Amino acid sequence: NYWNAASFVTSSSYLHFSTFQGETSADISFYFKTSASDGVFLENLGNTDFIKLELKSATKVSFSFDVGNGPVEIMVRSPNPLNDDQWHRVNAERNVKQASLQVDQLPLEVRKAPTEGHTRLELYSQLYVGAAGGQRGFLGCIRSLRMNGVTLDLEERAKVTPGVKPGCSGHCTSYGMYCANGGKCVEKYNGYSCDCSKTAYDGPFCIKDVGAFFEEGMWLRYNFHSPGTSTKDLVSRTLLSSADPEITAPDLSLNKEELSFSFSTTKSPCVLLYVSSYTPDFMAVLVNPIGNLQIRYNLGGTKEPYNIDIDHRNMANGQPHTVNVTRNGRDIVLQLDHYPPTSYSLPATSDIQFNSPKALFLGKVIEIGKIDQDIYKYNTPGFTGCLSRVQFNQIAPLKAALRPTNASSHVHIQGELVESNCGASPLTIPPMSAATDPWHLDSASADFPYNGQAIGDGVNRNSAIIGGVIAVVIFTILCTLVFLIRYMFRHKGTYHTNEAKGAESAESADAAIMNNDPNFTETIDESKKEWLI
Repeated sequence: NYWNAASFVTSSSYLHFSTFQGETSADISFYFKTSASDGVFLENLGNTDFIKLELKSATKVSFSFDVGNGPVEIMVRSPNPLNDDQWHRVNAERNVKQASLQVDQLPLEVRKAPTEGHTRLELYSQLYVGAAGGQRGFLGCIRSLRMNGVTLDLEERAKVTPGVKPGCSGHCTSYGMYCANGGKCVEKYNGYSCDCSKTAYDGPFCIKDVGAFFEEGMWLRYNFHSPGTSTKDLVSRTLLSSADPEITAPDLSLNKEELSFSFSTTKSPCVLLYVSSYTPDFMAVLVNPIGNLQIRYNLGGTKEPYNIDIDHRNMANGQPHTVNVTRNGRDIVLQLDHYPPTSYSLPATSDIQFNSPKALFLGKVIEIGKIDQDIYKYNTPGFTGCLSRVQFNQIAPLKAALRPTNASSHVHIQGELVESNCGASPLTIPPMSAATDPWHLDSASADFPYNGQAIGDGVNRNSAIIGGVIAVVIFTILCTLVFLIRYMFRHKGTYHTNEAKGAESAESADAAIMNNDPNFTETIDESKKEWLI
């Protein structure tokens, strides 16, 4: 019902429904979108009574009615034009005490009903949505029209009404921003959808990671052209070039690359990603023997490949890491995890074109011809771990392998590829080492981490919460132990006897018993007599 809509394409078109039953109360709400400056949204007439909602001007919406006491009009004025072809919400209410009108989040306009007079709205004609009675009708879209809690089926009525079309185009204008990660908004009959085909993501809004677990020795190859195609057809049949038409060249030379992915592993060295070519050009992302990340470019013009070494963190620590590499000509921008982007530049003698790219490899390089010596060494035994949301320009090799599409014919897999999002889990921050911990006893000369900057608020807050919980638990345990100890040893060193009260002051035990037992005392008193013989 939320997307039940109708498009009014002529100023004389309208939809009609049965008479609105709103004698003592009316609750009307709907969304509209238009580029026209005025028009009637809906109207229902009686002998003299009526109810009407209309767009008076580009910035005014009117709610008017008459229950027999004379016409009443409530107006809402918007500071911004309402004919901007965006969705706007109207909510009008009327009861025996008052009437109100609200547009979007603008202030509510309220009009009190007279204390005396008529209160019942008596209507007889049909309810008209759009033009009625020769007035200028509404041009645009109306959707989700609810009257006293009942949603009117605009689409079904529009199918048999000239000048009105079911559904409404233009949803992407208002909701296209919900298609994330490069997803494209696609207009549909009664809403919109997100096209994620040119992204490494999946799901209704292109936010679900597509990843896989790689066992040792497993690899994936994505060929940039399908079998049987000639090199002249490669540009038009692949997604190597990004949306920027400047990098589309007949010779398949790339001036730009955009690479992004996430991974997690505990083994090094290894090859994460490798892009080969029909020439000596290549691009590689590696983890070196000590666990540091390395980006390697060889575009020609230099004796040795150009290396970017990220040596400030061990990347083979089992944690997920995100890598984003963008090259535009000679300029390279690298962003790793939550660290700020870092800029690099190819040597002045280096070529800036990636000539004739051939294939993309994940996990291991299985290529005919000469391979860089270091990459050859890193190639054994291969990558073990998780890769997720891999995207090279508009190519998503893992998604092509795991989601059957037209691009699946480009993929060749060695081993069993198991889908997993283990490479896309949230990044966790490991404890600081003794060498960098300023509070460690053996590191008096250690520098504060992060160049003297304080640890993030999130970490401090989490530590405070955990510390507080631990303190409460310890305090509760101590209180319980104290209570138990006092209870157990409350009577230690005491005992109870049936010794008569007052024994301490009596001359003898018999005297104490006689003093304490009233019956015994009475017996003695009755028999107590003296005889003189």
